[in-house]
Amino acid sequence: MKKALYLALTLLTLVSCTTSKELRHPQWAYDATIYELNTRQATPEGTFAAAESLLPTLKANGIDIIWVMPCQPIGVITRKGTLGSYYSIIDYCAINPEFGTRADFEHFLAAAHKQGFKVILDWVANHTAPDSEWTKNEGWHYRDSLGNLMVQYDWTDISKLNYENQDMRDAMLKAMHWWMDSIGIDGFRCDVAGEVPTDFWNWAMGDLRLTHPDMFTLAEDEDKADELTETAFDMYYGWTLHHIMNEVAQGKQGVEDLWNYFAKADTTIRPEAIRMNFITNHDENSWNGTEFERMGDAVDLFAAFCYVVPGMPMMYTGQISGNKHRLEFFEKDLIDSDEAYAKADLYKSLNAMRERNKALFSPEVGAPMTRIACNNEAIFACQRTKEGRWHTNTVIAVMNMSDKEQNVTLETGETFTLKPWGYEIIEK
Repeated sequence: MKKALYLALTLLTLVSCTTSKELRHPQWAYDATIYELNTRQATPEGTFAAAESLLPTLKANGIDIIWVMPCQPIGVITRKGTLGSYYSIIDYCAINPEFGTRADFEHFLAAAHKQGFKVILDWVANHTAPDSEWTKNEGWHYRDSLGNLMVQYDWTDISKLNYENQDMRDAMLKAMHWWMDSIGIDGFRCDVAGEVPTDFWNWAMGDLRLTHPDMFTLAEDEDKADELTETAFDMYYGWTLHHIMNEVAQGKQGVEDLWNYFAKADTTIRPEAIRMNFITNHDENSWNGTEFERMGDAVDLFAAFCYVVPGMPMMYTGQISGNKHRLEFFEKDLIDSDEAYAKADLYKSLNAMRERNKALFSPEVGAPMTRIACNNEAIFACQRTKEGRWHTNTVIAVMNMSDKEQNVTLETGETFTLKPWGYEIIEK
């Protein structure tokens, strides 16, 4: 009897350990879709109080995670434009009055949580505004031979932080704790994460997870994705895939370039890391053009593509309502809501498909993607199959990566006629 009980407990322990090891990300994140909120441009008021009114629509559309762009006060002395860059922060533990008060943010957060959203904050750990109080602390920032604060790239409104200084590291972690412990956010999207030493992220995220084990983290980086996602980050940017999608839409690359990307990513980035798939974001929209400018008639195709391939889909402010102009980055510039361009029905259906079909869940719970051979080099055809205990989930996608109508026969014998940039997604 004792031996049987010991064996049962041992097996239970093994099952528990295996489950814990397999689910290395928050369980709620595997079927999630993430939405980037540009508070300044999302509503006429540009405030958190006004942004609350958007939550029911986002919920109905199937959004799960809201990523809030930086909302702290912005530096003044080298400010770009009238309102400045969200990424030139003067005080980490305060709210930019442009967006409201701390109470306004907490009310927004509580409303989001009540409706089932998770909320992560855009965190700028690489630099501060040059008029931040932190610049008064010796050794906290890089300085040139004359003692002047140093900028990075053409970011003339920032000053780069020095991560060789432990006091600064401690202060950064303390500020991150303030947002999680006192305000109650659910994680961070970390700006230019690859520019900050990985050992800081490992230390900081490890410390935060001691009290917030279900926090979610996104690194704005792909070059160092393998090391950043080892312990610190759940998800990384699929920048390369995004650029290939743009070029396929413009006729500069093709189906083989997409498959070559996946082959390389599968061997250079750890398989449990989640790739963020997107057709637009704040950088792309403001500096390189809207998805309509970059992708033309292929917008819907690549929106669907982001849901079919492994990873997590992301949507940006205005993407659902059909915003068709480049948003000013340093000024107030309200998004468009144009019925002719609106994509609410498309994204609602794609989000519903992702949530109901386990094959499309993010790694390592979802299914790997395999290529389906066909007789047409303009066609991207793939399958994702998830074997379950009681049934199997399968998704097959057949996508025309060209501006001409295509006839295709798959190796399975199925035939399709696809319009220019047309696609078929089959669930079994």
